[in-house]
Amino acid sequence: MADNPVWSRIKPFVNGGLCGMSATCCIQPIDIVKVRIQLGATGSPLGIASNIVKQEGFFTLYKGLSAGLLRQATYTTARLGIFKIITDKAKEANEGKPLPLWQKAACGLTAGGLGSLVGSPADLALIRMQADGTLPVEQRRNYRNAFHSLGSIVKEDGIGGLFVGAGPTVVRAMALNMGMLASNDQAKEYLDSMGVTGAPKIFGASAIAGFFASAFSLPLDFIKTQIQKMKPLPDGTMPYSSAFDCAAKTMAEGGPLAFYKGFPTYYVRIAPHSMLTLIFLNYVTEFQRENGF
Repeated sequence: MADNPVWSRIKPFVNGGLCGMSATCCIQPIDIVKVRIQLGATGSPLGIASNIVKQEGFFTLYKGLSAGLLRQATYTTARLGIFKIITDKAKEANEGKPLPLWQKAACGLTAGGLGSLVGSPADLALIRMQADGTLPVEQRRNYRNAFHSLGSIVKEDGIGGLFVGAGPTVVRAMALNMGMLASNDQAKEYLDSMGVTGAPKIFGASAIAGFFASAFSLPLDFIKTQIQKMKPLPDGTMPYSSAFDCAAKTMAEGGPLAFYKGFPTYYVRIAPHSMLTLIFLNYVTEFQRENGF
């Protein structure tokens, strides 16, 4: 099967999507808490999770899972598949030598941006579903699942409504994937040079990748969340006219640290998801190589 040209082309995309979806199933409750903090919930992450369970039921922690899985099936399928292809091409152009960090970063930026364009509608559906419980009852959209959310958005706002916040979503994805994918490859090479192999190398590199993915992307994730969940003010205008307007108002009201609101929870959500995705991907790739897939 490894010699099948069709499978060889689609394998990086299939592997990426399946590993991202598996990681999302593990991380979804943390993502719910992260979004609630960004939308103004106060208290510790455990306290917020406890309140969600008491007030809205345990399965609220998995609200938006269908949209999260759809997002991984689109966004992560595309970004990891594209990253594998363009890094392989770059290595060929570099005569098989390890790529310098700046080239890995460029590959991560490109893969993240293109993948995010594919996944932006599902990302919007996920944010809307997760934020719904924070709205007054009369203002809730009450989406049943990801496809109901997407259909409602098209009905209310047209096809263009699916790409509300796509600009900051793409920039955030570029930053996250530059931090995650470039640092993961660089860390693997560094650990190899130190004689670290096997599981310690895989876990160590993925942990480093998770930290840089979180640190690079949180400010942009904060802006993206604010834009995607905003509703018209009483006078009919929107709170923010653009991503730049949101950034400027956030800076004026809370200073630079406002962009890192909820960083511990964001790190606990992004780092494990990045780590699990990369760990799953390593073991899936290794299994396929050993078994002729």
